[in-house]
Amino acid sequence: MAPKGKKIAAAPFKAGAKAAAATKDARIEKTPRNFSIGNDIQPKRDLTRFVRWPEYVRLQRQRAILKRRLKVPPAINQFSRVADKNVATQLFRLLNKIRPETKQEKKARLSAAAEAKAAGKTVEAGKKPVIVKYGINHVTALIEAKKAKLVVIAHDVDPIELVVFLPALCRKMGVPYVIVKGKARLGTVVHKKTATALAIVDVKEADKNELAALVTVAKANFNDKSDEIRKTWGGGIMGKKSNDKTLKREKARAKEVSTAHLA
Repeated sequence: MAPKGKKIAAAPFKAGAKAAAATKDARIEKTPRNFSIGNDIQPKRDLTRFVRWPEYVRLQRQRAILKRRLKVPPAINQFSRVADKNVATQLFRLLNKIRPETKQEKKARLSAAAEAKAAGKTVEAGKKPVIVKYGINHVTALIEAKKAKLVVIAHDVDPIELVVFLPALCRKMGVPYVIVKGKARLGTVVHKKTATALAIVDVKEADKNELAALVTVAKANFNDKSDEIRKTWGGGIMGKKSNDKTLKREKARAKEVSTAHLA
């Protein structure tokens, strides 16, 4: 009991209870959703991790990861070093000037020659066209004969064994070569889906300075760096989980060494 003459303090104000009682409305019925089978529709979620991707997608992703993880020998790793964007732009500008004729152009030329011959006119053979050479066997023969002035090799040829010998052959025969991105891009030059390698044998008089500049760049970036290319391995890039485990292991080892010294 409280002593006489003193007032008892009032009970604390229960604001939460009163507020809850004030906001409650009998007219509004609470209807919680039920996500069990046959009831409410499930909310949309990001199911990317659960998607069963097509086999070709899985294979190309696994191949890309394996190429990063496994150690890649120098002979194959050299194809990861490609010409930069500016050099590639200049190169394809030159290649587009010496593209071979399309099937339609050849058909039109032969038809015109046949019509002229049928009319009794003399048909001149004309000069040999200045065009880029393609086809791996043809390009190899041109390199061995030292007729190629510049060889362009695609970086993504599959199987890589088709072109893996070309850089070494170019260095041995003293032929400038350059590795560029895209067998499909090389294919567009010669009106094919893909092309493994192209060889420039000759160009027009107006384009000789442009070719000389490209040859200089190719020698500086590829031919003259043969020792560096021959010693540089690729791959060996591990994922985040593996790197974290290695770091943790190294820290534990360093801690053991430090405690051993203190003891």
